[in-house]
Amino acid sequence: MRIPRIHTDQPLRAGIEVLLPEQAGEHLARVLRLERGHPLILFNGDGREYDATLAQLAKRAVTAEVARAREVDRESTLDITLAQGIARGEKMDWILQKATELGVARIVPLVTERTEVKLDEERAQRRVAHWRQVVAGACEQSGRARLPEIAVPQRLDRWLGDLDGGAALRLALLPEGDAGLRQFARIENGVLLCVGPEGGFSDNDVAQLRQARFHGLRLGPRVLRTETAGIAAIAALQAWFGDW
Repeated sequence: MRIPRIHTDQPLRAGIEVLLPEQAGEHLARVLRLERGHPLILFNGDGREYDATLAQLAKRAVTAEVARAREVDRESTLDITLAQGIARGEKMDWILQKATELGVARIVPLVTERTEVKLDEERAQRRVAHWRQVVAGACEQSGRARLPEIAVPQRLDRWLGDLDGGAALRLALLPEGDAGLRQFARIENGVLLCVGPEGGFSDNDVAQLRQARFHGLRLGPRVLRTETAGIAAIAALQAWFGDW
C-alpha cells in the first residue's frame, strides 16, 4: 500500500490533529480519493517523520491525526553547498529539485554579470517562496526529512566577500578549468560548488572566484548547460566522496 508523504510547515507531535496544506489535501481527497483512516507520513524539516492517519476530508479542510514520531537519517554524509547562477524559468526549478534529491545541504541563488533574470526585492521574495515549495516537493519524493536551506538571491561579489575562512573545498565549474575530481584525495570539510548561469561566468566573475581560492573544475571535454553542469558535478561528488 502506498503511503503518501507530505511536508507541512508547522509543529508536529503525537496526539494532535493538523490541517494539511491545501494543495496536498486536494491531492489526497480528489486525485488519490483516499478515505478517513488512510495512513500518511508527515514531516516538517526537523529531521523526523510522523506517522499519521487521515482524519477529515472536508472540501477545503483535510486534516490528519499524528500518531508518533520517528527519527530518520537520510542526509548526505558530504556537506554540499550549491551556489547556482540564477537560471531562467523552469530551469531553476529543475536544478533545485534535482540538487535536493541528490542531497545538497544548502542552495545560494547567485546574480552574476551574465545573469539574465532580474529580481527586485518583492520578486526575489516571491521567487524564494516558490523555490522553497519546489524543494519541499523534492524532499517529499526523495524521503529527506530536512529541507536544504535556500538563501536569498545575492550578487556573486557579495557572497564571496561574506565567505568565512572555513576549510571547505571550493570548486567553480569552468569549461577551461584545470582541476578534476580525481586530484582530490578526500573531502573532510564539505564542498562549495559554484555554477554559472546560461551564459557562464564572465572573465570578471572568474577573476573574483580565483581570488576567493576557488579551483576551476572541468567536467570532461564537453561544455555542459547550466541545468546539467551542477547536477552532474553533485552526482560525481556523491559517487566519489559521498554516500553513493
